[in-house]
Amino acid sequence: MRPYQRFHPFNEDFRDPYSRDRDRVIHCSSFRRLEYKTQVFLNHEGDYFRTRLTHSLEVSQIARTLARMLQLNETLAEVIALSHDLGHTPFGHVGGDELDRLLKADGHPLGFEHNFQSFRVLTKLEKRYKDFDGLNLTFATLEGVLKHSFPYEKPFLQELDVRFALHKHPSLEAMVVDHADEIAYTSHDIDDGIKYGLISFEDLLDDPLCQRVDEAVQEEGIARCEKLYRHRFVAGLIKLLVEDFIQHSRSGAARYRGEEPLVATLDATEPIPLGFSQETEKALKVLKKRLFQKLYKHEKIARKMYAGKQCIKGLYHAFREDIDLLPPYQKSLFSQRNEVRVIADYIASMTDRYAMKSYHEIYGYAI
Repeated sequence: MRPYQRFHPFNEDFRDPYSRDRDRVIHCSSFRRLEYKTQVFLNHEGDYFRTRLTHSLEVSQIARTLARMLQLNETLAEVIALSHDLGHTPFGHVGGDELDRLLKADGHPLGFEHNFQSFRVLTKLEKRYKDFDGLNLTFATLEGVLKHSFPYEKPFLQELDVRFALHKHPSLEAMVVDHADEIAYTSHDIDDGIKYGLISFEDLLDDPLCQRVDEAVQEEGIARCEKLYRHRFVAGLIKLLVEDFIQHSRSGAARYRGEEPLVATLDATEPIPLGFSQETEKALKVLKKRLFQKLYKHEKIARKMYAGKQCIKGLYHAFREDIDLLPPYQKSLFSQRNEVRVIADYIASMTDRYAMKSYHEIYGYAI
């Protein structure tokens, strides 16, 4: 598989292939809808909180920096980052988990998985060209979206194994995006959680990683009681993780870096050549576990996510019971695709507010 190859022949223009990929993603409908899809906090709860769109932009910024410092293809890392969450449902991971449960209960063995859904958005669900579905992106970009998170042995990838080998690592740029995603959501979820009042620095400052950041911020002359402290803490955490990743990935990047992006050439049984130091990796796992307990399981978050799950479930059952509730275009797809998959695709494409609006119209009351 050649990294620049596409599923459909296409005349390239003055842009390099990955710049063209990036531009197609930025201009597609699914990318714009990310503005109103939940990251952790529901979009309508405040203008400050991250959405899937702002998260994707933040991942892209970090991924570009990492790729540039490791002398990798910065544009490929950028487009993978911008594309990596296109398949997310409304209401964050709980929406995807609920769709997965509903599809499997209806006998659809593959269920729902957001990485595969992102791939389907890029190759099938977006329509911008007369002769084919999808955006016709390069294989390097598509592989990065499918396999940016390890491990790769997932049921939905079996049918794609010929082109996107499951026994091989993806490009180094895809590995960069995976770590940029982790850096972005960890630091920014702390920012949003503190801003929303669900956690405090007192919940975090006995954590070893946070202690290192706290020391750096206080060396700047900023006290914990100052409003600026939160911003400097988040920036400091990103800086610490980015610098650690670059320092401990230089040798791996130099070893496998080539003229073309590394696509399906490094065996997956070999260690991933890019990553944090062992100390930081261990500390980051401890911090993420703490956030899981203190923030993601918080009563206020859990109630909002439960409401979102009920919205997804209600829409799915309504569309299964009466297909006339669906728009004409979705009904026209029944002759081409599995009925429950069409319904799942339609629900997954919705923004939070459109899903809630549709639920209200069908059931006559708000969730």
